[in-house]
Amino acid sequence: MKEMIFGQEEMEAYIETLFPPDSDLQRTLNGIRSKGMPEISVPTAYGRLLTLLVSMSGASRVLEIGALGGYSGICLARGMTPDGRLTSLELLQDYADTAQEHLTAAGFGAQVEYFIGDASDSLAKLKQDGRRFDFFFIDADKKNYLRYLEAALELAEPGAVIVADNTLLRGRVADPARIGTTLDAMREVNRQLAENPRLMGTLLPAYDGLAVMRVRS
Repeated sequence: MKEMIFGQEEMEAYIETLFPPDSDLQRTLNGIRSKGMPEISVPTAYGRLLTLLVSMSGASRVLEIGALGGYSGICLARGMTPDGRLTSLELLQDYADTAQEHLTAAGFGAQVEYFIGDASDSLAKLKQDGRRFDFFFIDADKKNYLRYLEAALELAEPGAVIVADNTLLRGRVADPARIGTTLDAMREVNRQLAENPRLMGTLLPAYDGLAVMRVRS
């Protein structure tokens, strides 16, 4: 009898069967859908990984670039220290309001603050104010990922963790025949992960790719 080989999609589906339903995250997904927002929240398994990484790092000052409807915000907040604070950058007020609604329902409403508008402007304001963070999650417009990584390095405490979603762009980054501003930016982010002396990290190939980095002390 020929052995059946399962592919990545089948393995990802199997992983999801191992964990019980999560009412807070399901409420968030339902809210995103009901409001007609893009259904592009971080995959469930990576959401659990975010919680784990924040918890393992002992982070209390977390910066999220791209709030959407609050799914990743809940995952990040769950891992923070009890006195932790989540700062979330979001282009659209409506999205930030939705995220705040969902984080409040999950019990984290008092631990999150939102900066509305272009993330580059918000990052510059945070730098001007002397803010520092020990965990970063980047999940916003892909063409500006390199700029966001550079800003994170400027705002990072020694030993800070930087995580970025969608860093493989459905495999397009590996195809040299593919060109474009977004692809160039993401390839450079991945190169920085591998070569920047201030960083140590790796790329996880499941789903759409996840970069996990730590700022060297």
